[in-house]
Amino acid sequence: MSQMESSPEISMDPATLVREEVYTDSRVGTIRKMTPVTIDGKVDESRVVQFVGSTQIMTPGGALPLTFEIEADTLAGAVAGFGEAAHLAVERTMEELKELQRQQASSIVVPGREGGKIQLP
Repeated sequence: MSQMESSPEISMDPATLVREEVYTDSRVGTIRKMTPVTIDGKVDESRVVQFVGSTQIMTPGGALPLTFEIEADTLAGAVAGFGEAAHLAVERTMEELKELQRQQASSIVVPGREGGKIQLP
């Protein structure tokens, strides 16, 4: 059996298409405006526009990219809400890292078995 025959089918869902516009201040981050569209490229008024922010924070291990949703109805609202949404994303990421550290610290070491390695999906 060839690799193509055993691979899962890769296809796009025409019911979830969006047009993506990217805005940046070339300093702090970017905002992606995700406008729902139909299969023929027309705006799909039955779904809401989403705004997704991205930035990075510097850590002792290097730059850590952050991506987060911004609750807003307009680009101006997304720009105004960028800082708060980024701050919440940083807090959430730090909590997740602390939880990973707690799990790592509480793992039981069994002789002859590798342990304590964090594996990401």
